[in-house]
Amino acid sequence: MREVRNIVVDPGEGGVRLDRWFRRRWPHLTQGQLHKLIRSGQVRVDGARAKPDTRLDGGETVRVPPLPDAPEKGEGGKPGLHPRDAAFVRGLVIYEDEEVLALNKPSGLAVQGGTKTKNHIDRLLGAWGEGMERPRLVHRLDRDTSGVLVLGKTPQAAARLSGAFARRKAQKTYWALVAGNPRPTEGVLELPLVKKGVGDREMVVPAEKGDPRADPAETEFVTISRAGPRAAWMALRPHTGRTHQLRAHMLAMGHPILGDPKYRTEASAELSGDLKLQLHARRLTLPHPSSGMLILEAPLSPEMKAGFARFGFDEHEADPEPFGRKRR
Repeated sequence: MREVRNIVVDPGEGGVRLDRWFRRRWPHLTQGQLHKLIRSGQVRVDGARAKPDTRLDGGETVRVPPLPDAPEKGEGGKPGLHPRDAAFVRGLVIYEDEEVLALNKPSGLAVQGGTKTKNHIDRLLGAWGEGMERPRLVHRLDRDTSGVLVLGKTPQAAARLSGAFARRKAQKTYWALVAGNPRPTEGVLELPLVKKGVGDREMVVPAEKGDPRADPAETEFVTISRAGPRAAWMALRPHTGRTHQLRAHMLAMGHPILGDPKYRTEASAELSGDLKLQLHARRLTLPHPSSGMLILEAPLSPEMKAGFARFGFDEHEADPEPFGRKRR
């Protein structure tokens, strides 16, 4: 595209970050290219300079400068997307209609790209089309967490789904295998968290009292089954959506999630052996963008099946709503 264009933001895209708005329309743009255009002032919102994380409002006008050309289309007609990649991501679908797409995200596959991450869910969404046809992310899962990932297939659907998460209308149930047997066996942990440099990496840790950087964090938990004193199968429900919340909270309780390379103890690392992260987004219940409720459930990943096999757990013994029996 070699000319300057002024595009009015669709009302259904209100609240979307500026950089994501661009990537939906021109997915061939790299983060580096896009951020350079924004930082240099070539991109403007209602005539004013903006930042990549500026939230757009419906009706605002975005100045779009001349953009780099898209790469030549690869095999299968998708820019850069190989047919086997398209087949792979379509094989992850657990639910799809005209407005909603739900995937069973594999462990080890990032949701979005970064400096060192070239393969990720966001790239693979080109299997459904580009520009406005491309499904939109409305929440995230850690790279090593498997399970339900829901997307909106239209701007309006994405906005409504995002709103459900923001208003805490989405109920998320995670399954986790943890070291030891938590006491009490069920309850709610309210423990503010803060990002902190630990050694040469950043982690989320319990905040000191009065720390102004602290984010409130709340996790509901219940024990589903136990493997003697060694390990427990837990259902976890985050009431807030902090980065690494479940992993940090379980470590703070003294029962880290098995297979976690970051939030662990020496004992949990030894017990984990060669297991990968034993955390799975099992079930997600939230309002459908048009009507009714969505109840989405993801089959266990191979990594979680390995953990269940090691400790003798049977996934069919679980109550689909393990929190339903509490505090009636």
